[in-house]
Amino acid sequence: MPAGAPRIFVSHLAGVPVFDPQGDQVGRVRDLVAMLRVGRRPPRLLGMVVEVLSRRRIFLPMTRVTGVESGQVITTGVLNMRRFEQRPTERLVLGELLDRRVRLADTGEEATVLDVSIQQLPARRDWEIDKVFVRKGKSGALRRKGQTLTVEWSAVTGFSLEEHGQGAESLLATFEQLRAADLANVLHHLSPKRRAEVAAALDDDRLADVMEELPDDDQVEILGKLKDERAADVLEAMDPDDAADLLSELPEEEKERLLALMRPDDAADVRRLLAYEERTAGGLMTTEPIVLRPDATVADALARVRQQDLSPALAAQVYVCRPPDETPTGKYLGTVHFQRLLRDPPFTLVSSIVDNDLAPLSPNAPLSAVTSYLAAYNMVAAPVVDEIGSLLGAVTVDDVLDHLLPDDWRETDFEESLREESGHG
Repeated sequence: MPAGAPRIFVSHLAGVPVFDPQGDQVGRVRDLVAMLRVGRRPPRLLGMVVEVLSRRRIFLPMTRVTGVESGQVITTGVLNMRRFEQRPTERLVLGELLDRRVRLADTGEEATVLDVSIQQLPARRDWEIDKVFVRKGKSGALRRKGQTLTVEWSAVTGFSLEEHGQGAESLLATFEQLRAADLANVLHHLSPKRRAEVAAALDDDRLADVMEELPDDDQVEILGKLKDERAADVLEAMDPDDAADLLSELPEEEKERLLALMRPDDAADVRRLLAYEERTAGGLMTTEPIVLRPDATVADALARVRQQDLSPALAAQVYVCRPPDETPTGKYLGTVHFQRLLRDPPFTLVSSIVDNDLAPLSPNAPLSAVTSYLAAYNMVAAPVVDEIGSLLGAVTVDDVLDHLLPDDWRETDFEESLREESGHG
């Protein structure tokens, strides 16, 4: 770092783009890797964990970093695409050092680490952690009132100790703008201890969104570390089909205990989904599509489609049914696609523009039939209707993909695999 350059706090590096010398983006910074040293010597910064465009996480040594400025990192352009694996002597700066409880060496006061800063050593390409930004006082509800200050690394102790009950406030602040899928990727790469601490710090809705994006093993692990009452709250906040998938991974006794703690209406939806085989339309569907009565208008439909918490796939169409409006509904009359809603006047009744040419899916239709249905008719969602004509739910393309992709798809470099298979490696 040139003399006089501003100090770089690591929280400002979370998620910043990484570019090669030609200006092409190669990925984003997800963490930094440091090695603690004996005594009070500042840790050496070894490199950065970079998530490349295919979601693989690789290690970028600091010796390959030529610039850290203006919200970006510049590299030499030479990247080793081997997947990053943390060694026992390494510490993840964002994942493991932030929110840690330490003590000020001079006074013995307890403090919480909010951030750390890094600097490049003069005339060398080595980097180290030089300053620690802390808040005085014990951790807990009152810690926000404590005094904050920036001190030298040597002025604090406690980084080398194993800590139980480490907070997650500062770590979450660095990733608060991430989409749920990206935050799930962050959690997936943390240690089980840190993953549980971060999950505990998320509110129920945010944790539910993140859980839906995690692999099954991570979901079961996190749910098992929550108290039963909170686990039930998170399951209620999840989409019923995702909650059902998660509960199906649990032992029968644990599953029933959590279902008994859920609100009766939410538990009923999940139980209904659990009654179907996993790889069928009934097992894949969500029980909360947009349902409208025949006398609803296009304006009514567009108002429902605008709801912020709807996924794009569910917002792509509405289902017209006779009362009751909750699934299982009265007689299913047909589907109105979003594009058709945009073409007709607001006062038009949805019953007059339904598409009823396509037969709906049976709840027992296998995954292969669901996939063929969506592909043949270029659909992103499809209605699931029982033998008496009631709408049970809708299968969306994202749920189908979750079951078609390999279990380790979050870890797989698909672009690299495709190049190898096509002979263009």
